[in-house]
Amino acid sequence: MWGRSSRNGSLRPENMGQNALAITGNLCFTAFVIGVVIFTIIAANYPAGDPLFHPSSKMTNFLTSNSNPTFQSDSGSVKTGEDFATVASNERGAFTAFINISDVDSVGTGVEDSNRDCVVTDPIDCRDPDIFHLLMRATIEKFKDIHFYRFGKPVRGLNDSSCHMAWRYRPKDGKVAAFNKDYRSFKVERSENCTMSVVGIGEYHSGGNARKKKGNGNKEKGKDEDVFEKVAMKDVGETVNDALPEVESEGSFSDGKYLVYIGGGDRCKSMHQYLWSFTCMLGEALYLNRTLVMDLSFCLSKMYSSSGLDEEGKDFRFYFDFEHLKDSASVLDQDQFWKSWSKWQHKNGLSLHLVEDLRVTPMKLAEVKDSLIMRKFGSVEPDNYGYRVCEGETESVIHRPWHMIWKSRRLLDVASAIASRMNWDFDAVHVERGEKAKDKNLWPNLDRDTSPEALMATLEGKIERGRNLYVATNEPDLSLFGPLKEKYSTHFLEEYKDLWDVKSDWYDEMKRLNNGNTVEFDGYMRVSVDSEVFTRGKKQIETFNDLTKDCKDGINTCTSSGS
Repeated sequence: MWGRSSRNGSLRPENMGQNALAITGNLCFTAFVIGVVIFTIIAANYPAGDPLFHPSSKMTNFLTSNSNPTFQSDSGSVKTGEDFATVASNERGAFTAFINISDVDSVGTGVEDSNRDCVVTDPIDCRDPDIFHLLMRATIEKFKDIHFYRFGKPVRGLNDSSCHMAWRYRPKDGKVAAFNKDYRSFKVERSENCTMSVVGIGEYHSGGNARKKKGNGNKEKGKDEDVFEKVAMKDVGETVNDALPEVESEGSFSDGKYLVYIGGGDRCKSMHQYLWSFTCMLGEALYLNRTLVMDLSFCLSKMYSSSGLDEEGKDFRFYFDFEHLKDSASVLDQDQFWKSWSKWQHKNGLSLHLVEDLRVTPMKLAEVKDSLIMRKFGSVEPDNYGYRVCEGETESVIHRPWHMIWKSRRLLDVASAIASRMNWDFDAVHVERGEKAKDKNLWPNLDRDTSPEALMATLEGKIERGRNLYVATNEPDLSLFGPLKEKYSTHFLEEYKDLWDVKSDWYDEMKRLNNGNTVEFDGYMRVSVDSEVFTRGKKQIETFNDLTKDCKDGINTCTSSGS
């Protein structure tokens, strides 16, 4: 009786509101439980790098960390900021406003010397406007696969019949948001009837007298540069100024706020891991509004070295654009910093805040007033990796500034020189083999799919017979690609070693940068240049997706966006 009376009582009007609330609460709790179960199932089946769990920019998505805090060894080239650069709609005019041959005053195939009583052997006046127009027309007519955006006024070359002229350009089908700079020598002849004509144009960067020397401070800019000033893009071929930033004064140093990372397990790891930790460190410095104290010296992993051993003493500036970095963020070399710190710390009461726990997030350091925040890492891997700072709740707060990390312009200049030797008119195929082709467990089809027979069959309908074909590859035995020569004019990185040998501009500039010591064109530099030449091809055939269905990182790692 009591139970039945209770049930009947529950239907009374005064109890209806309470019952409705109870039912609503039960339904909400049930929905919550179902949601948790669904999310758990998704989390268990999606790879940690899936964009669902990394809601950040396109660049960060590409280099998203894994839940397992270790990096798979990858000897490939690292994508950097300029690989993802896009041009805003209001800046696209810088690319569309190229110079057509119709924009140059027509002078035919030659010009008459303004001096009617000319002497055939008289020196050529390279500053004559008619000579300027003659050289511009000859250049545009010769290089049909590039767009020209600005010509510098010619200057005297190495002899009386030589002129040097520079220009800014991009390949017509260029996909990289960057301008290139070239300067070449021109041989000009004067005929007996006083007509002058261009009879020869030198190789890439042969006109050194036209190369603009970059000063230490402000660069004087002319009206013709206005359109380019508005576009923050790389100028490949320009003189590089990657001198270390200087400590201006005792006062400015003592008033500054700094962040430094000490120790850790990132040393001698892959370039991918190095940059993942470095961009975390740089992102934290930007978030805290502090100057990043960085160690320009780092260890090159044995996966890139010719000796097969880890190599200390490498320089950040060998591989990346330090000029762009110091123009984009406040950075200071460690050696310079510690000299100034030891000189003025006690005198000016500069204080240090030591952090040895990864659980201390950048957000908890935002109110720290000390002059220097030092993150000190232990010896236990993987908890001593720098990029661990940016994991967890920090990932949605610290944004890695990939736009500040560009590849070395010296290396990009080598890539442009190679493309120039093919007149920027070539297709490219990337053939990744090496250790992956030997590992049938992770890449069961790669060896077969990149064999000579398979390559010929795949390229048959994609690359026209007779085309220049650049083969970017980590395969040491280039004879493997011999059959391709039957249909294509094949080219490999090793054909262009004069661009980094002892007589090259690259060799001289790197030696000066390295305090008079020679710099080896190491494995990572080769991979970087090889990849850059590949991206300059008119058609680009990738290993993964195009040549094989295997996944780039091994079996069952393919994503819907690509291998």
